[in-house]
Amino acid sequence: MAQLHFSATDELAVNTLRFLSTDMVQKANSGHPGLPLGAAPMAYVLWSRFLKFNSKAPFWPNRDRFVLSAGHGSALLYSLLHVYGYDLPMSELKKFRQLGSKTPGHPESTLVPGIEVTTGPLGQGFANGVGEAIAEAFLSDKYGSEIVDHYTYAIVSDGDLMEGIASEAASLAGHLKLGKLIYLYDDNLISLDGPTSLAFTENVPARFESYGWHTITVKDGNDLAEIEAAILAAQKETDKPTLISVKTIIGFGSPQQGTNKVHGNPLGEENLKKTKEHFGWNPDETFFVPTEAKALFDSQAENGKKSYADWQSKFDSYSNSNPEKASDFQTSFAGKLPENWDKDFPAFKVDEPIATREASGKVLEALKKNAPWIIGGSADLASSNSTPGKGEDSFQPQNYDKTNIWFGVREHAMGGILNGIASHGGTRTYGGTFLTFSDYMRGAIRLAAMTEAPVTYIFTHDSIGLGEDGPTHQPVEHVTALRAIPNLTVIRPADANETAEAWRIAIQREKGPVALILTRQKLPIIDQQKFASASNVAKGGYILSDSEEAPEIILIATGSEVQLILAAQEKLKNEGISARVVSLPSFELFEKQSKEYKDSVLLPSNHKRLAVEAGVTQAWYKYVTAEGDVIGIDGFGESGPGDEVLKHFGFTVENVYNKAKALFAK
Repeated sequence: MAQLHFSATDELAVNTLRFLSTDMVQKANSGHPGLPLGAAPMAYVLWSRFLKFNSKAPFWPNRDRFVLSAGHGSALLYSLLHVYGYDLPMSELKKFRQLGSKTPGHPESTLVPGIEVTTGPLGQGFANGVGEAIAEAFLSDKYGSEIVDHYTYAIVSDGDLMEGIASEAASLAGHLKLGKLIYLYDDNLISLDGPTSLAFTENVPARFESYGWHTITVKDGNDLAEIEAAILAAQKETDKPTLISVKTIIGFGSPQQGTNKVHGNPLGEENLKKTKEHFGWNPDETFFVPTEAKALFDSQAENGKKSYADWQSKFDSYSNSNPEKASDFQTSFAGKLPENWDKDFPAFKVDEPIATREASGKVLEALKKNAPWIIGGSADLASSNSTPGKGEDSFQPQNYDKTNIWFGVREHAMGGILNGIASHGGTRTYGGTFLTFSDYMRGAIRLAAMTEAPVTYIFTHDSIGLGEDGPTHQPVEHVTALRAIPNLTVIRPADANETAEAWRIAIQREKGPVALILTRQKLPIIDQQKFASASNVAKGGYILSDSEEAPEIILIATGSEVQLILAAQEKLKNEGISARVVSLPSFELFEKQSKEYKDSVLLPSNHKRLAVEAGVTQAWYKYVTAEGDVIGIDGFGESGPGDEVLKHFGFTVENVYNKAKALFAK
């Protein structure tokens, strides 16, 4: 059958990918040779016959997206990028898994164009691909299929499909009928510990059919023609995503084939030579691309360049007939915002208290009105998170141009999908849930930070102040835990105006995610005529209210607790104690300021500092020092009305005042 469509040169090309990959692993004496040996045929068929790409224009908006969700097989992806002309020379393949190389142990999207998303933690790439497909469907409906019309493909493993995030994402993808989403499942019946029969015996196709997926089985993972036929059949199914179960043998051709020994260990010099001999390859040749294979790879890459040129011609015509849409398209893919994007920001009145979650919702509605490529949603908490939730704006089958995604109770998948949407380009994206449930999506948040994905997280019900739901839902350690993630900007605004400024920061940030930490309870609006402007949020921390004389004590807080230190400042003033009030909504933004600015706010010579935050105290000692004090909560909360719970744990003006007086008296 293979002879009808594929030649001996195609088989040579497959083996080239196999041995570039295994040579990388062997030279590094580290890595996973089993997946490349078994999955090279499916990868080759996909890249040579289907995948639409241009290695010389790697960020072409209408390229097909390819995700290696089984990121441990990174050597195979690096081999593909090399042979098809991406900026990954042979010298980098030879530095596989070495310090400072572009070929780390798992694919990193910030290092080499052509790596769409960073994968490795299993299941994340599965969810990323769903996000890529959502973005394609949205933009295709918005701008037209003549401009946006591409597939999202992935290679997924047994381990990917065991992860809960994959189940969540697959369920949503099936509901949304994402027909341009095609996953190749490397069904080799082996995981790191041994045969999958130890823990994974479900009927995978039946499971995916229940999610609403189209399923196909390829019985011989080495039959290039059978793989090609399966992908063609998948493309014909336009109303369902497709899972193609490709029956492969891990480590195919090696003495250890079909065992877990070849999953995560180099073959060894002798076994690698035997593997090469099995395929008729020179056992002593390493990092070798035969002339015939190179010519074939080069000719296949030319097809992508032609597709790119055809698309560019279409886009030029589109620009002439739809100049405004074309301009929006280019602006969005450049990661920019339209002019006057903030012109409809709401004005908040001092005499009308409002929860910061509600203020966030009003700002987001204004943003979406003027930047219509902002797309996102909530994990079944739209009414609680105050994210837009109008049914007529629902992103659903037949209505892919709408901007409200109903993620359902799938926080982890939501996080991974947001990363995929952000990776795709052409949109800005956000996702909301309760702050305590950020734990469910921490793996995805970490990858967003690592890959500099411009995702905005709306985390509401931010403290014990949420009240009656009790300690299971009251976040205590979460803000500090989020602050611990490098390159994640955490902002806990003190009122509605600080919330609006936090959104300005988040939506303009081109690299890296932002977490907005918002209250359930209403907060007074801080009078900007009397106190400092909320625009200072951009500095991370600022003097909100200063004493008339040199401050004798500095009060610092974030979020809802800023109201407490403002009131305590007044009480201290009546006692003849000069206090400075500092709002410090973002540690990360504050730390980016100059030493001179930070010193001007915190006065390094003044060690009488009291910080107040309704969360664990751990992170605050860098600012208050050992001579200062912190009012926080280093245990779990209690169920009860929010005001009573806050009072019970000492978050009152009186307690702040007393602690400040005691600190002053030291």
